[in-house]
Amino acid sequence: MKIIVGTRGSDLALSQTKWVIKNLRNSNPNVEFEIKIIKTKGDRIQNIALDKIGDKGLFVKEIEEQLLNKEIDIAVHSMKDMPSNVTDGLKFAAVPKREDYRDVLVLREGYKTIYDLPRGAKIGTGSKRRKYQLLKYREDLEVVSIRGNVGTRIRKIKEENLDGVVLAAAGLHRLNIEDEISFYIPTDIMLPAPAQGALAIQIRENDESIENIVSSIKDDKTCIEVEAERAFLHGVDGGCHIPVGAFCTVDEDRIKLDGLFGTEDGSRIVRTFVEGSVDEAKELGYKLADIILEEMKPCTE
Repeated sequence: MKIIVGTRGSDLALSQTKWVIKNLRNSNPNVEFEIKIIKTKGDRIQNIALDKIGDKGLFVKEIEEQLLNKEIDIAVHSMKDMPSNVTDGLKFAAVPKREDYRDVLVLREGYKTIYDLPRGAKIGTGSKRRKYQLLKYREDLEVVSIRGNVGTRIRKIKEENLDGVVLAAAGLHRLNIEDEISFYIPTDIMLPAPAQGALAIQIRENDESIENIVSSIKDDKTCIEVEAERAFLHGVDGGCHIPVGAFCTVDEDRIKLDGLFGTEDGSRIVRTFVEGSVDEAKELGYKLADIILEEMKPCTE
């Protein structure tokens, strides 16, 4: 049996896809896997801020089209890049074990933590979620917009005379360049994007043979976390135009879900949490969304 796996062509996307294939091979030694690189709109347009060229889906639409057309059998994405609504005809197969969920700072030489940064330090990020949480903690910082893959963003520290950039820890770990990390940002300062660090393995609906193969790398704890965080994302109708963060912690049969949602300009940001049973992961995500949206109402009506 041969399975064609679709992915973007960045170093990180390929690293993630190779990790998935390696782990699938361990449980399915008789299956042959082939990688197919697919260029997305988000890859083609690198000089414009994400919220100016579209919404979530910028890095997935073309890959999903090939999956629907049976040109590929599996698609591997970063779960945090996935729109809150799943495309008709497709589904997520088992979610594998999550990488580090945190955001990190990669800083120029001489700085080691967020606390070392001088007033007015210039920090690069393309994310409103990261920008406004940083400014809430350190309103003196100058946050500038940057785009590009992991390597490009790190190079911009020198090229654009930045004091640092914010990146996802998972990307640097998967690329084996965690030595670049200066500081892991605590979640009390910065909530990650919903499902940050988790991979989305997408297949066609009713494709039982592929689903059975992918189920071999399912991680139950990660599935609970992703279900809760993505339910919150769906509940607030989140995209890249607005700051949205979520993180679920699982402790035996209980979960705590932290969520954050804000206005497009960051003038208002609400953060709170809910707790409940692991069996209520999705319901808790929607409950938290309702609570936060209710609190946002005075500023949106």
